[in-house]
Parts: sequence; C-alpha cells; structure tokens
Amino acid sequence: MPHFLSVALLLAHLTSEMALRPVEVVSLSDRSFSSNKVAPPSSAERVLVRVQDLTPEKADQLIWLRARVHTSRAKGKQCFLVLRQQQFNVQALVAVGDRASKQMVKFAANITKESIVDVEASVRKVEQKIESCSQQDVELHIERIFVVSQAEPRLPLQLDDAVRPDTEGEEEGRATVNQDTRLDNRVIDLRTTTSQAVFRLQSGVCQLFRDTLTNKGFVEIQTPKIISAASEGGANVFTVSYFKTSAYLAQSPQLYKQMCICADFEKVFCVGPVFRAEDSNTHRHLTEFVGLDIEMAFNYHYHEVIDSITDTMVQIFKGLRDNFQTEIQTVNKQFPSEPFKFLEPTLRLEYTEGVAMLREAGVEMGDEEDLRSGSGHYDTDFYVLDKYPLAVRPFYTMPDPNNMKYSNSYDMFMRGEEILSGAQRVHDPQLLTERAMHHQIDLEKIKSYIDSFRFGAPPHGGGGIGLERVCMLYLGLHNVRQTSMFPRDPKRLTP
Repeated sequence: MPHFLSVALLLAHLTSEMALRPVEVVSLSDRSFSSNKVAPPSSAERVLVRVQDLTPEKADQLIWLRARVHTSRAKGKQCFLVLRQQQFNVQALVAVGDRASKQMVKFAANITKESIVDVEASVRKVEQKIESCSQQDVELHIERIFVVSQAEPRLPLQLDDAVRPDTEGEEEGRATVNQDTRLDNRVIDLRTTTSQAVFRLQSGVCQLFRDTLTNKGFVEIQTPKIISAASEGGANVFTVSYFKTSAYLAQSPQLYKQMCICADFEKVFCVGPVFRAEDSNTHRHLTEFVGLDIEMAFNYHYHEVIDSITDTMVQIFKGLRDNFQTEIQTVNKQFPSEPFKFLEPTLRLEYTEGVAMLREAGVEMGDEEDLRSGSGHYDTDFYVLDKYPLAVRPFYTMPDPNNMKYSNSYDMFMRGEEILSGAQRVHDPQLLTERAMHHQIDLEKIKSYIDSFRFGAPPHGGGGIGLERVCMLYLGLHNVRQTSMFPRDPKRLTP
C-alpha cells in the first residue's frame, strides 16, 4: 500500500509540474513550434536584464528579460509588443524572418495583456525616439518567447486609461478610470507607472525619515495599537471587543511615546498605523493611515523640538528631490504640479499672525478654527504655525505660560494643508490630571500614563505626521487615497 501511495504522489507531482511549465515558441529557421514539453533555460544559462537597464550601451547584445505584456499590436508579418516592468517599459518586435515564423508572430499577438513573459531578444538602437516608452532609444527584437503566467483576457480596467490625465481624456474623448473603479481593482491599478512611482517615493519618505532621525540620535520604538483609553480624548475612536471588556484602537502612539521619554530614551520615533473614527469623506481623511511620530526631551525651550522636526522634513524634501526625480517625473506626466518649494530655515509664524494674514486677504475665520490655507506672502510650500488656541488641542498640551488662552503647540503645513500636529506636552502630573478632567477623560483608564510622570519627567514635545498626506502634497496630488495603498475610509473596508 505505501508503495502505490508513493507512486500516486509522484504522478500527481509530475502532473502539477507540467501544468505550471511555461509555453515556448521556438524559431528554428523556417520551422517553429509551440510546446509544453520545452522548458525555458535554467537560471544557470541566463541572467535576466531589467527594463530600466536597457540603454544604447547594450545595443546588439542578446539578452533575457521577464516582463508583463502591456500592449500588443499585430501588423502583417510583424507584432509589436510593449513590455512593462514596474514603471519602465520598452518596445519589442516579433517579425517573420530567420528567427521567427508566421506562427510565432501569431502566437505573440494572441498573448493577453498583463501576461508575464520571458523573452530572449536582441537589443537594437532606434533612429527615432520611441516617445510612448520609458526606454526611448532602444527596442527589442525577439527571438524566443515563453508565457510564464497568462492573464485572463478581460481586464477590469485598462492600464493605459488609468494613467491618462483626466483633462486629456476629456479633450480627446478617450476613457479615463474613476477612483472607485481603481480602488475596487487596486491590484491592477497599483501596476500603473504612476502608482509604482507614488509608492516607491512613499517608501523613500519612510527611509529618509528613519535615516535622518537615527542620525540625530533617535531610537525607533514600537507601541501598542490596542489601548485602554482614547489617546487623544474625544469620541473619534474605534471600540473593539477585548475578552470580557472593551478596548480602543490607538488614535496615535502619543501616550507611549511620552512614557518612553519618562523612561530616559530622550528621543524616540515610530512608524505605524493609527486609527481615527471620523465620519469624514474628504480628499484628505482616512480612518486608518500611517503615522510618522516623533517625541523628544528638550533642554530650554520647546522650539528645540520644532527645529528638529522641521530639519527632518527638510532632509526628506532634499532626499526626494535629489534621489527620486524619475518617480516625480513619472507622476507629473499624469498629474502635473509645480516642484515643491521649501525654505531653510523653515518659515515659522504664530497662529494669530496667520489669522491676521488671511483676514488681510479677505478670508474671515474665528480664532479657534484650524488654519488650513497657505501663506501668499512667502515663497514656500512648507511652513509652521505656532501658538494654537488651547481649546482646540488635546488634553496633554502645555498651556502657554504667558497667555492661558493659547498653548505651546504647532501645526506644520505643505501646500496649505496640515501634515503635522504637535506640541510641548504637560509633564507635571497634577496639571495633567486637571487637564484630563477638563476634557472629561476617565482618570482610571489613563492612570498608568499619569503615574509615569510622578517619578521625574523631563520637559518634552513632539508631533505626529500623516505619511499619506506628505506624499500627496509633495507630489501635488488631489486625494489622499492616491497615496494609500489599500485605503480605509467610512465607506471602504476592502480590498
């Protein structure tokens, strides 16, 4: 019995292997054939070249490439393919001749869009630039082609439509793809050159954030996301069942960042999800987003914190400008915007100055509203507003000792929209208790937080940055869902 079982398992394994084996079309002079029996060369026989590395320096070389079929167009005895790899693509040609037959051309033309193929091809210089491809100076002349993974013929959206600027579609009567269709089919939408560039730049923001703060002596920490009390106060929290009681999803890592300062880490940061139960369906609100959080002890004045955060942001802006031009230009093709401007040192205004400036420009607003409009007086897309009214800030915000109506708190703005909210924190347990009671927070639920200040706590401050907003505003995009890989808002919980 064991013998027959092992034979059955072996047969099943071999059947599975044959089913997964790619299809090859091999050209042999005037003969060609398609066969499931011929496997592509092994890794020992070839090195796969990246599309972005296909330059005139590789002219006349025979190379191997794995990519997706972006488009195919048969024309007589030729088939033109555009092969795409992330945000880069190259034109390829299968033409009847010594290395390809009619059957091979027909086979290539029938490969469905988005299928993954391996090709062996000769790199050729072109006389005229291929404007529709990222690799404009070369094309590939295919000699062999394997289908590694075949895509279904009906795509939920066309990638060419998904990267077309809305205005261009309107002018030419061509299709564009609306936001809900994109998000419903997010895996396909993320394949577009624009999405690839957006999320590679977003990865760069995280890396620059980490590197800059690490170089400043900060320690990266990880904080709980399931907590016993609303970290920001108020009702904008998600309640979750926690065994025989209830807990909340953290609105920020605020309380734990501060406890780490009390634990003598001095300077900490974290990168992680935060949750806001706000029923806001705006272009800039999400119910779950990535927080880039900073907290640090200071020596003499909370402006030391502002200076550290603004310098970190400036280092991020410089790093993006210097190292991500390919991604920036790729996004600009679909969503044109002005280059992001910033000053050194960063412009800092007091809240009352900002209100006065807006009123001077004809915009009326109350002193206790959030200030969301940018300054027209300064040539910068990044600035700080300091000294916010105490009434609009969380319970742990330090009041301004010279005017209890205001606070030692600040917001930072990019292109006129808030990306960071921060403050000096109350580090005196008695004052912290009074402020929590004023905000009607259950003291028992934050007892461990308040207790952490009873054994000596240095003056400190920090802030929380929304990663998706930073990317949206740096690139001049119009909706935070464009910079959230799988966005969550009041109306969307999938995919």
